[in-house]
Amino acid sequence: MKSSEIQELIKFVAKSGVSEVEIEDKDFKIVIRTNPHKKGKYFEETQQFFQVQPPVAAPVQVANIAPVSTPVNPTGTTNTEDNSKYVAIKSPMIGTFYRKPSPEKPPFVSVGDAVAENTVVCMIEAMKLFNEIEAEIKGKIVKVLVDDGSPVEYDQTLYLVDPA
Repeated sequence: MKSSEIQELIKFVAKSGVSEVEIEDKDFKIVIRTNPHKKGKYFEETQQFFQVQPPVAAPVQVANIAPVSTPVNPTGTTNTEDNSKYVAIKSPMIGTFYRKPSPEKPPFVSVGDAVAENTVVCMIEAMKLFNEIEAEIKGKIVKVLVDDGSPVEYDQTLYLVDPA
C-alpha cells in the first residue's frame, strides 16, 4: 500500500466519524484509530495514528443488524410504508456493494428469499479485498436498498428482512 493511499484513508476516517478501522492484507496490517474524546469534523481536529504490522489472522466480518425505526427509501425521501416491523442488514464497512459473486452468476439473495444467520447476502469490496457479508438473522428478504456496484457507507442499510 502506498503512502498516499494511507494518507487518504486517514483523512477519510477522520471525516467519517469512525473511531477505528483495521485493514489486513497478506503482507501488512493497518490500524487507524481516532481520538474518541475529541469531536471534530476535519482531519486537523482529530488525533490519529496508524501501525503497519504483519498479519495475525484472517479478518472476520459481521453484519450490523438494527431494527429500522423510520421508513427507509434509497432516495432519502419519506416512505409511506410501515417498515418498523423489518430488521435492517447494514454495511459493516465502507466499500463497493456487490449482489453477485461474479458478473455471470446469480445474486446471493433476492426479494422473497429466505435467509438464515450464516447466509451470505452480498460482498463488499474494500481496499481490493472482497468481504462476504452474512445475514446474521433468520427471515425473508423484503427489500434490496442498494444497487449492484454502488458505493456504500459504514452502517448504511443494505436489505430489509422480515424476521417473522
